[in-house]
Amino acid sequence: MLVLSAQFLDLLWPVFLLLDVEHVRIDPGNTAVTPLDFYDYPLSHSLLTAVGWAAVVGGSYYLFRRSARNAVVLYAVVLSHWILDAVTHRPDLPLIPAIGPMVGLGLWHSVVWTILVELAPFVFGIMIFVRHRNVQGKGTGFGFWAYACFLTAVWIANIIGPPPSTENAIGAVGLSIWILVGWAYWIDCTTPKEES
Repeated sequence: MLVLSAQFLDLLWPVFLLLDVEHVRIDPGNTAVTPLDFYDYPLSHSLLTAVGWAAVVGGSYYLFRRSARNAVVLYAVVLSHWILDAVTHRPDLPLIPAIGPMVGLGLWHSVVWTILVELAPFVFGIMIFVRHRNVQGKGTGFGFWAYACFLTAVWIANIIGPPPSTENAIGAVGLSIWILVGWAYWIDCTTPKEES
């Protein structure tokens, strides 16, 4: 649920992109890190709708699991995606759909700072997960380390790889993020054989 919540806005975005509800341009040089111009994505990435999506995720969790504490955590994690996007994006994130204003601190204008700022929480998250699994007596196993390596490879490819071929290709590849949610669920539910 934490992985789903952290990526929820980006899980919605490719769906809206493929439905032609939201739009992106391939514009190499737009920033130093990404060749994408996110010029129209008010339903998935405005602050107002992010607050709404966070309520949907947190509220749904509460309805099914009756844990107010966990529901609030998931709400905060969904909303944190928008806050972190506001740090990395150039001013293209609307506060309110259709009327703006647009915000973004533009971290993506610097490859070095992007790597430092994005890598630190990733490594910290790995450390927290490994410690938590060890406390539970589950360990991590190959599946987790394969997942961490895969995410690292995708992250590097996004920074140094060529621009995508078409906007529709971006949407189609973006749908694959759902596989990462399933993979994370599988990791969380399994105990490595060597420790079972």
